[in-house]
Amino acid sequence: MEARQTIHLTRIKDQPITYERREAAWPKRHRVRSTANGCTDGWKHCRRSAGWGETGVRRLALTKEDKEGVLLVKSWMEEAGLQTRIDAFGNLIGRLEGADPAAPVLMLGSHIDSQPYGGRFDGAIGVLGALEAVQTLIEDGVMPGMAVEVAAFCDEEGCRFNKGLFGVRGLTGRLEEGELDRADADGITRRQALEAFGCTPDPEAFAASQYPAASVAAYLELHIEQGPVLEALEQPVGIVTGIAGPLWLTVELTGFAGHAGSVPMLLRQDALVGTAKIIAGLNALAGEEPGAPTVGTVGSLNVFPNSRNIIPERVSFTVDLRDIDLERREAIELRLRRLIDETAQAHGLTVTIREDTNSEPRYCAPWIKALLREQGRAMGLEAPELMSGPFHDALAMSYFCDYGMIFVRSRKGISHNPEEYSSPEDIALGAQLLYRAARRIIESRKEERLCAT
Repeated sequence: MEARQTIHLTRIKDQPITYERREAAWPKRHRVRSTANGCTDGWKHCRRSAGWGETGVRRLALTKEDKEGVLLVKSWMEEAGLQTRIDAFGNLIGRLEGADPAAPVLMLGSHIDSQPYGGRFDGAIGVLGALEAVQTLIEDGVMPGMAVEVAAFCDEEGCRFNKGLFGVRGLTGRLEEGELDRADADGITRRQALEAFGCTPDPEAFAASQYPAASVAAYLELHIEQGPVLEALEQPVGIVTGIAGPLWLTVELTGFAGHAGSVPMLLRQDALVGTAKIIAGLNALAGEEPGAPTVGTVGSLNVFPNSRNIIPERVSFTVDLRDIDLERREAIELRLRRLIDETAQAHGLTVTIREDTNSEPRYCAPWIKALLREQGRAMGLEAPELMSGPFHDALAMSYFCDYGMIFVRSRKGISHNPEEYSSPEDIALGAQLLYRAARRIIESRKEERLCAT
């Protein structure tokens, strides 16, 4: 049966939220039918009611705002006819049961937590687009042989506890020792945050929430590109080839505080001067090979005692280094560590380096890429292939099952910013491609079972 060209889209827009108020930032529910040729007036109504503004979205993982968003999406899942649960890791799972409940499931999803000052589309379109795809399956009368699940994974961003992909790594059995003891800026541990969220963070509950091996047949994720490539190519939708492996470090340099007016320059042990040299060095290392997708960023920096007339004694900063080529990334890491040691020695500083995240690049399953190309062509899309620099929940799922990702064009390549934007027309096309791919996987698995009998 040919998958129809239209798909329902709804709930894509977030209410804007001011940084100070820290509200939940979710809209009222609006059903909108979109096609590849554009959107109905209902979408415009949804856009107006969402209250456009220049403020961002603040929905940090496991906060009150996050819980409000999770419960609202949960209500939408139930309204669509899905069975729902919130597991011990804080993941929200909606399930459309299949004819064979024991068969490996098809999972679609993303996340709804945000950066402290984030955009409205990051993660959210993946969850809401997946929900709409499954609701369209229901409305089309498709009875899947396998169950289809929509996941809103907990704490993809990692900005609150300085380590991301928590929920999906928990679900797939890849949590590391000490993760529950990580604390946020207010001293609240992840364990405490999970308990306040209504979860039970103990080994028994975690074991019950963890998926058995081979229980997921495939994972598909719709996401905004968060970069400028699709816009430069004038294409609304792209197919992801792989996800760059992120390396996250926390570096602390310690010198000696002194009076800014009395200590001669040559006698100073200034931790901030050393930090500045390392930041400039990282920038040079990451940009050394023209055309390479290597990126290096220092996004957070804390200075102590942070006074205008005291020489900085201690500086803590983060390093985010990414590349699709693991060998190249590791070579840059070695040179960066050497630079840190040499700089510390030159300025009389002591140094500690903590590794927060170290993931290898992971490539999408060839058969899923081929399926997305096939379904994209059927929709009249060129759908160029491109790598993902940012990590996504799909990165963790790649260790557990085959995965594929669909990117939607980002205006000006902007993300993690209140100006983040993807048009409803582009999102509709991405959601249609997700729906078609999901339906084809369901149908092919049903055909395989029929042949086996």
